[in-house]
Amino acid sequence: MRILLIEDNPRLAELVAKGLGTAGFAVDSFGTITEAETTLATVTYHVMVLDLGLPDGDGLDLLVRIRRRGFVLPVLLLTARDGVGDRVRGLDAGADDYLLKPFAMDELQARIRALLRRPGASLGAELNCGRLVLDTLSRQVTVEGLPLVTSKRETDLLEQLLRRSGRVVPKRLLEDGLYSFDTDVSSNSLEAMVSRLRKRLASVPSGVTIHTLRGVGYMLAEEDDAA
Repeated sequence: MRILLIEDNPRLAELVAKGLGTAGFAVDSFGTITEAETTLATVTYHVMVLDLGLPDGDGLDLLVRIRRRGFVLPVLLLTARDGVGDRVRGLDAGADDYLLKPFAMDELQARIRALLRRPGASLGAELNCGRLVLDTLSRQVTVEGLPLVTSKRETDLLEQLLRRSGRVVPKRLLEDGLYSFDTDVSSNSLEAMVSRLRKRLASVPSGVTIHTLRGVGYMLAEEDDAA
């Protein structure tokens, strides 16, 4: 899951990014509205965490603009403004949730998970293909009810493939969902991860396999579909 954090306090941004990273999220952190709009034009995010008082404007103005442009990603406002009127304006502008500073990292993590569990969001559903099941909330992978041990990033990769099972998923789309901008990624990181995940799936009766379309991407399909 990839999160866009817009916070102009460098220390707070660093702490939030680190805290969300430990919860398994990939975080891109920026300090201005201009940077936020630039990255939103090219990267797909699952949640935006937005400060309101930014050097080049009010975060609410950004929120109004992206809603008018059709962006539907959940937005959590992170701000020191504690008046009822401030909260009402934020929610009316299109925010999905509101968290006051100072806050506990556990609560921020929980609120983001809650946003991702909402209908049409990314968490709270079981994904399956063949005899393989991924619980998107607990992040547990099972085959015929027995756990399959996967790393955090392998689980994220598997989720992306499961959500598009039977279809080719471009390499660039997979990388965008797995890595934040500041992650040190080698040219063959994704290929190596796919190889490891493919071996794990082959070591159990998962009933699925990962196909490589060279130069294009990858596709997860039931083994019978490959025949």
